[in-house]
Amino acid sequence: MRKFLSLFVILTLMLSLTACAAAADKSKVKFDKRRLKKIELTMSPQHGSPMIVLRENFNDVPIFGEPVATQDQMINFINKRNPNPKLNCSVENIVHLYYLEAGREGIRPDIALCQAIKETGTWAYGGDVVPEQNNYCGLGTTGGGVKGAYFNTPQMGARAHVQHLLSYASKRLPSVEIVDPRYDLIKKFKPQIFGKLTNWTDLNGVWAVPGNHYGEDILQLWMQAQMPDASDASLDAADLKVLMEDDKASAYVYRGIVNYERGDFYGAYDDFKSALDVEPELKGALFNLAMTQDKLDKPKDAIKTYDKLLDIDEKFVDAWHNRARLKLQKKDYKGAIKDYERELKIETISPDAYNDIAVAYFRQKKYEEAWKYIQLAMSQTTTNAIVKDNYEKFSKHVTIKKDKRKR
Repeated sequence: MRKFLSLFVILTLMLSLTACAAAADKSKVKFDKRRLKKIELTMSPQHGSPMIVLRENFNDVPIFGEPVATQDQMINFINKRNPNPKLNCSVENIVHLYYLEAGREGIRPDIALCQAIKETGTWAYGGDVVPEQNNYCGLGTTGGGVKGAYFNTPQMGARAHVQHLLSYASKRLPSVEIVDPRYDLIKKFKPQIFGKLTNWTDLNGVWAVPGNHYGEDILQLWMQAQMPDASDASLDAADLKVLMEDDKASAYVYRGIVNYERGDFYGAYDDFKSALDVEPELKGALFNLAMTQDKLDKPKDAIKTYDKLLDIDEKFVDAWHNRARLKLQKKDYKGAIKDYERELKIETISPDAYNDIAVAYFRQKKYEEAWKYIQLAMSQTTTNAIVKDNYEKFSKHVTIKKDKRKR
């Protein structure tokens, strides 16, 4: 007991000394309120961007089927990844050839192209295979400098690739003459896989060794190829998705994002609402709808949408930030600060949140609190232009004098 009391006394003394030191070093801050009333601090921007609905599980993506990505999307995707691919034809031509050859056999051409992108490094090569081989999937390569098969034309290279996929996915013969030099080898010596691998992830550890995530890597590329933008190609693909896909919610979200990126916010609004009609608690659709409602100058509706989203996922940090921002615009300062504080509990490094809390206090003419939070914002960033500008405007009308009293 004595030991405990002694420890308590020591701790109390230390805290007292610390408080005295802090008091001795305390600075006096004076605010030129007359001038501060004439300036305005800037809020941070909206956080996040429209969210696509991505697959969480690729295990059910079949090798056979119709393409989801359009030819124009695949052309754009290849050109973005490698503006100068080492091809013996144009990018437009190789894409057309895959859609022709794979389409003939019923294999999904967009994903087959993504496999070629993976195998060739988007036709940058760099391994054993060289561009002159027109070998887009490593046929016959075994490493150690073995280059594998050669094909006379890009079309024969694409055809061989498709036929090799067919040997894994079906027992029926190709529709045209076999050019894949390993087709019969698979049929004769690999009966355990011949015609039995129906999904892309079934290729794991088979097409490439060890290749534990080989199929997933291909499908990740396929998802990237489909990422929407403002292009006409994305809009065409979006319309096709809505028309064909069983997963209507994700199709509507996709088209909504395309419309959002094109500045057609009414079209985006309709699509996100349609997605929520199918799947009312789809988080991506709710977030996208709230952002769109903000763009359409419907802050009350946007706040209600964020309310629903945060009821579903209380750790959705961008939703806390954006709802707080809308409340700040509506002069609900208490509600805004509360939401920013919730954001900071999830993500402690957020100069934007500290900045906007400063703005909330500043607009209430609570300059001491505002000064505290703009300094906290500055302590977390050296590059945030809004924070720096707010700090510079504010600090011009703040005078700091050191308390010279002796300890």
